[in-house]
Parts: sequence; structure tokens; C-alpha cells
Amino acid sequence: MADISTSHDTKAESWWHKNQQKLAPWLFLAPGVLFFLVYVIFPIFQSFNISFYEWDGLGTREYVGLYNYEELYWDDAFYTSLKNNLIWLVLYLLAIPAGLFIALFLNQTVTGIRLYKSLFFFPFVISQVVVGLVFTWFYDPTFGLLNIVLAQFGLGPINVLGDENYVTTGIIIAGLWPQTAYCMILYLTGLNAVDPEQIEAGRLDGAKGGKMLWYIILPQLRPATFIAFVVTIIGALRSFDLISIMTNGGPFGASRVLSFYMFEVALSEYGFRMGYGAAIAVVLFLIMLMFIAYFLWSMYREEKAR
Repeated sequence: MADISTSHDTKAESWWHKNQQKLAPWLFLAPGVLFFLVYVIFPIFQSFNISFYEWDGLGTREYVGLYNYEELYWDDAFYTSLKNNLIWLVLYLLAIPAGLFIALFLNQTVTGIRLYKSLFFFPFVISQVVVGLVFTWFYDPTFGLLNIVLAQFGLGPINVLGDENYVTTGIIIAGLWPQTAYCMILYLTGLNAVDPEQIEAGRLDGAKGGKMLWYIILPQLRPATFIAFVVTIIGALRSFDLISIMTNGGPFGASRVLSFYMFEVALSEYGFRMGYGAAIAVVLFLIMLMFIAYFLWSMYREEKAR
């Protein structure tokens, strides 16, 4: 019996030695994958399920099928939120070229470059709540710096956060401040990996300025650009904290976006309509998925073409 057990132990040990290099990465990944499944994937499917019910979050759920989605179709507040999300999406992408050009400047060897890097990096490390408060004071029509500057040019005060025509743009500008810093960090990291031999070869071929940037540097920054696009698009579509701090959706709901409207109908004093809020969340998720799938497919085609 001792010989049999010893042979089993030997076989098990030899099997582990043969497969440990294959199994070790999966063992390290297992906790992260488990958390991702429990806290990301499962809630996504749960949101789809809840969107087919009328539920206040506490009592019995009533199955209503596609009624919540039909109600979205006739909801003016939903279309206002969707329109604002599209505005966010278009204007928020300005953070990518802005971050690139700041990174190109900070990648130079000039006097005081460390101080410049610290100043541009600062917005990334402060809280979005602080950013919202700073820009709320900046836009204030009575003592805000914006209107003090406008007064020097003889222009009247502008209540940015109180005007339906300006409020969304004003909040987006506040959001661009830290988002540009984030894109700058991505591009600074990418610039450190740029092949200096290709740059020298480009200089020998007469490439300078815009041609050097377009044909030699930018192609090597594609991974950083891809991450910047994905993160910026997700940030634009799920914008919530700045709106909550600066306007709370006002004036008259003019600055709502889908994520904030979902909060209003599901968790605020206006509703506790979990099913309707879940339907909004599903629409927002599908929009995000569409953009991310497009970028992933584009990256896959480029890699396959190589």
C-alpha cells in the first residue's frame, strides 16, 4: 500500500511540475476574474433582468415586459439626457489632442520642466468633487473669476450654470481639465517608448515638425491613443459627479445626462423606480458597448493587417 500511495504522490508531483508554468498565471488571475464576474458581469445581467419589472427596490416586483423601454421612447427628459450625453461625447474628445500636445511640450528638455509637469499633472490627482466646486466658484455670476475678466472688457455677467444654453458646455469644460491631464499622462508614457532610431531615420529623410509627428511619432502612439479614446468615451457617457456637484441636473433638468437621470428616477426622492432606472442603465451600457466594440474591432483589424 505504501508503494501505491508513493507512486500516486510522485505522479501528482510530476504533473504539477509539468503544468505549473501554465497554471500559475491562471491562479494569479483567478481572484481578479472572480471579482470581475461578481461585481461587473453579474450586475450587468441583473440590470437587464430588473428592466423588465416595475419595482420600488423593496416590495414585490411586477413583470411589465418592455413597458419601461416604451416609456423611455415617449420621455422628453430621456431625450434631453441623451442629447447632453452626445454633446459630452463630442466635446470631451478634445481632451485627447490637448493631452497629446501638452505631452509633446513636456517631453522637451527645458528649464523648469519638472514644475510644468507638476502643474499639468495636478488636476488628475484631485477629486472630481473639488474640480466641481472650483469651477462653480469660477462661474459664479457675482464674484466668479470668469465674470471679473469679462467685466474688464465691458461685457455683462454670464450665469453659466443657470443658463440652459451654457450649462452643459460649462460643466464639460470643467471635466476637460482633469481628463486632459489623464490623456497627457498616457501620451507621456507612450513617448518614452518611441523608437529614437525611427526619429533619426525620419530626420535623415527630411521629416520635420508636422510630418515627423504624423508619420513617425503618432503611429507609435496608437496603443496610448486607443486607451485614451476608450477611457474618454466611457468618462463622457457615465459623467455624473460634476453634474451632481455643480447643478444637480438643473436648471430645469437642462444639464441631465443618462447616468444622472438614472439616479434621479431610481434612487432619488423623485421615484424609486428601479425598473425604469435599470432600463436607462441598459441603454447607456449598450451605447458604451457599441463604441468600445468598434475600437476593439479596429485595433484587431490593424493587428491582423500587420
